[in-house]
Amino acid sequence: MKTLIFSTAAIALVGTLGLGIQGAWSDDDDHSYSTENWKKMKARSTGVAPVTNTLCAEECGSCHCAYPPGLLPAASWQNLMTGLDDHFGDNAELDANERQQLTEYLTNNAADTSSYRRSRKIMNSLQNTNISPPLRITETPYFKHEHSEIPSRIIELPEVGGNLSQCNSCHQYAEKGSFNEHEISIKGFGRWED
Repeated sequence: MKTLIFSTAAIALVGTLGLGIQGAWSDDDDHSYSTENWKKMKARSTGVAPVTNTLCAEECGSCHCAYPPGLLPAASWQNLMTGLDDHFGDNAELDANERQQLTEYLTNNAADTSSYRRSRKIMNSLQNTNISPPLRITETPYFKHEHSEIPSRIIELPEVGGNLSQCNSCHQYAEKGSFNEHEISIKGFGRWED
């Protein structure tokens, strides 16, 4: 009799926990589990929001990797967008309407407004520093820490370009917002093991 009572209670508990777990991974009103919701939650915990704005993907991506806005704070994006006539030595000016649309997208999805884990880590790394809003992702303390062990022989590979500003040279899923170290495959070198 005790076994039957325990088994019934265990089944009820597992059923309740199962619903709770499914609900935690789902943003659907009916709390149903879906593979898409699982992928969103996994990405949120390990990456940054990918670029979803067509203008950003086209304009920024025409010269370099279209950086996800969650890699810099809003103030950084604001400063970058006001200096497009001298964008790291190049003229990247846009018409006023495009500049406004792009600025709104970047600042509304910046690291300081994001719930993605890496965005939060970037913001945490900037706290209690004397760094003004950085103009380069490579200037953030978080980036420097994460890339501190990469030897110059890797950085100097022609495929990498002599610096670490082309995320997609190493992070094969950068365009999806994934910067997981287990997904690194450096062009001209291969898999990277930390």
